[in-house]
Amino acid sequence: MHSLTAEVSSDLLYGSEDFERLQRSFRGEIVLPSSMAYDTARLVWNGVVDRRPAVIAYCTEPQDVIAAIAFVRATRLPLAVRSGGHNVAGASVCDGGLVIDLSRMKGIEVDVERRVVRAEAGLSLAEFDTATQAHGLATTMGVNGDTGIAGLTLGGGFGKLGRRYGLACDNLLAAEVVTADGRLMRASETENADLFWGLRGGGGNFGVVTAFEYRLHPVGPNVLAGSVVFDEADAHDAMRFYHEFSRNAPDELSLDAAMATAAPGKRVFSISACYSGPFVEGERVLAPLRAYGKPLDNRIDVVPYLQIQSAGDSIFPRGRRYYWKAQFLREISDAAIDALIGAYATAPSPSALAVFQQVGGAIARVPAAATAYGGRDAAYDCFPIAIWDDPADDEANLAWGRAFWAAMRPFSTGVAYVNNLGDEGEDRIQAAYGANYPRLVALKNKYDPTNLFRMNQNIRPNL
Repeated sequence: MHSLTAEVSSDLLYGSEDFERLQRSFRGEIVLPSSMAYDTARLVWNGVVDRRPAVIAYCTEPQDVIAAIAFVRATRLPLAVRSGGHNVAGASVCDGGLVIDLSRMKGIEVDVERRVVRAEAGLSLAEFDTATQAHGLATTMGVNGDTGIAGLTLGGGFGKLGRRYGLACDNLLAAEVVTADGRLMRASETENADLFWGLRGGGGNFGVVTAFEYRLHPVGPNVLAGSVVFDEADAHDAMRFYHEFSRNAPDELSLDAAMATAAPGKRVFSISACYSGPFVEGERVLAPLRAYGKPLDNRIDVVPYLQIQSAGDSIFPRGRRYYWKAQFLREISDAAIDALIGAYATAPSPSALAVFQQVGGAIARVPAAATAYGGRDAAYDCFPIAIWDDPADDEANLAWGRAFWAAMRPFSTGVAYVNNLGDEGEDRIQAAYGANYPRLVALKNKYDPTNLFRMNQNIRPNL
């Protein structure tokens, strides 16, 4: 394996026949540490992550991905795969290896009659949503427009439409994927069905997906959505209300909630609602939320679906420093509420959040063994989000996030959403997949027996 810690090693790599072969066959752009664009190209969304790859390969077509994988196999360099770069632990960039960057692969074709879309892996959620909403269609995507569709989908894919239409991966009809041996394959229910099963929740463990085909649904252009905000003094009772109201909500309603700090340093509890069904019915469903308590602010209205999909963008800009550690809950008990409020009170940054993301609904009705995704019996994903700017504050914010997670641990199912896992160890990955894990290992043995794709929530082969 080439090391780039010495100049001679760099010369050996960049002057090698393997590198020359990559340059000849590659149609995209190759960025090296000597390139003017390198220091920008190596950055990912989370400002905590500071890694220096040997090669960044901006792919423009599947053949570029095939060439990059061949180079990695020949040189035995580490490999990372990047679409949006939003993995909180920075799994989409590596030190001393090659980064396959898909962000320039942005083709998208909407078949309005069939309600199907083919989308290349470099698209962001905002780009995807904009293209499908032009036809009054959508499928489940996440909550930050800057996120890449690829990582989101491969790990499951939460979003405002999930309770009604299932996860992003539940709406996946087919995928085009380059495997570790350099084959370009199509995976669907009828083609390489075992691989298709693994791609729906198994993360980037089995190959580089270059394009996705999704089922679309009539949504928008407007939805009934907004938030109701309560003072910290009312947070305990408001969380109890949130628990009871959300657990009885229809599939068309998605209800998330968070403790946050508003200016000037005032802690609040916010309930965010998104109703994607008919507005008249939505007003009836949301009436108890509108009528509850004495909110500081109550803003629920008919708004563009695209506005809701981008509502979190200003909270999570690229380059700030982030940390979280998540776990699923089936219910929110009084003891859990006390633990969450107490833990949030110690947050060192005013930008910190303590989040409930509602799942269930259609997500829970998919059989656990139907896809690789685990945790379908969860009702909420609960996690602290530490957000700060000064590297000097790293340890305080990391420690708070870990302490918050530990405080909520007694109320957890023991399972986590794989897209919210950082570098937490193999036991947590196994727990995330539960009974599906042995089948995933068997797939890894078949499609990636040397663990080429290991910069991820890694499923290790056991050959």
